[in-house]
Amino acid sequence: MAPVQNGSGNSQNLLAPTKEQITTLWFIGGYMVGILLLWQMPYLKHLLYPFKLVTIGLHEFGHACMACISGGKVKSITVDPNLGGLTTYVGNRRTQCLALPAGYLGSSLLGGILVFCGFNVTASKGAAIMLIVCLVLTMFWARNLLAFGICLFFAGIIGLLWWLDGGRYLKYFTLFLGVMSCIYSILEILDMLVLRKSNGSDAEQFAEKYGIFPAQGWGFIWLLVSLIFLVGSVLAGLAAFKDDGAGNSTKSP
Repeated sequence: MAPVQNGSGNSQNLLAPTKEQITTLWFIGGYMVGILLLWQMPYLKHLLYPFKLVTIGLHEFGHACMACISGGKVKSITVDPNLGGLTTYVGNRRTQCLALPAGYLGSSLLGGILVFCGFNVTASKGAAIMLIVCLVLTMFWARNLLAFGICLFFAGIIGLLWWLDGGRYLKYFTLFLGVMSCIYSILEILDMLVLRKSNGSDAEQFAEKYGIFPAQGWGFIWLLVSLIFLVGSVLAGLAAFKDDGAGNSTKSP
């Protein structure tokens, strides 16, 4: 009788990375290290400036999207050159309750989806379509030139990379945007928790309106959720994409 593998063995095999997945993991790790090193480094931090702007735009899109889903109406999205953003909308108490956390959590979820799809070329094309839709909607709600322009710029890059070498480079570009979106949320929340920069933050507004926890408490909860999105997306990508979608399929060691 053939031996029967138990469930834990199957899950371990699912998470055992193939050669191509190991390459993707190295890229994810390299992106994280590079972003963390450049985040506040004098002069070199400007290399991240356009990526910070588009990430802020996607953060504001999270607010706007949830406001619409919960029955509100979005009036405007603006992105500040000093790395700030603002979404204005009208709605009821439920709209505010759902839209306020959706900035950090929405951008973390979007980042997690991009990281997950970054393990496969075909999936990354699907993620790119989703990302373009998010950027176009942000442009629709944008009420300043910077918000409109940065979204148009990145939508154009994604469109260009789509056709370049069968989308292989698109995979690593969307992967970077995914890591950037997750890291942005995590670092911004940590900044609030450690440096107590909660004045005017989403967490402070949420705490003032709904109580239960202070701003730092809500920030800590959102931080945990953001970390779960990031780690979960990597584990799900390892389990789901043993073939990278570009004709490379290797057995795990």
